[in-house]
Amino acid sequence: MELFGVIITGIGVMFLFLGNLGILRLPDVYNRIQAGTKCTTLGAFLTIIGVGIMQPAWLWKCLLIALFVLVTNPISSHAIARGSHKSGVPLCDRSVVDKSEEFEKYKERE
Repeated sequence: MELFGVIITGIGVMFLFLGNLGILRLPDVYNRIQAGTKCTTLGAFLTIIGVGIMQPAWLWKCLLIALFVLVTNPISSHAIARGSHKSGVPLCDRSVVDKSEEFEKYKERE
């Protein structure tokens, strides 16, 4: 069982590494938020669950923490992205679609 926990934790650590690499390499704040959120949510979830598998006495606590991460991480990154857009942080030159402008036009028609 401990080997399974180590494997799950290792996969989680790889996702966390890839998320950090994406934050360093991607061009603007919106792409960085996307990379950071997806990879760190899955990476933190797997790492925490792996620790819970390796330490069965901590499993319920780890499940509760993992559930908290699954709920709060996407919500917080959405708030950061929306605040960045409302404050006028520009998109990268290579970005081709801005769906929030279409939403604002739709919202004004109502």
